[in-house]
Amino acid sequence: MAKVTFDKDRCKGCALCVGVCPKGIVALSDELNAKGYHPAQVTAQENCIGCAFCATMCPDCVITVEK
Repeated sequence: MAKVTFDKDRCKGCALCVGVCPKGIVALSDELNAKGYHPAQVTAQENCIGCAFCATMCPDCVITVEK
């Protein structure tokens, strides 16, 4: 199982990671971060396959994928 973490305070909520997740487990949070954006989050960590598409797509490099 893979572990995905987001640096929520640096995320600008662009949602590029949401669209590329093949499992559909990345979504924007309802909460706001320190910059006033809705950061991305993983909704079902146990379903992550560790493909790292989300981290590759992120323009701000706020996503870490550990296998």
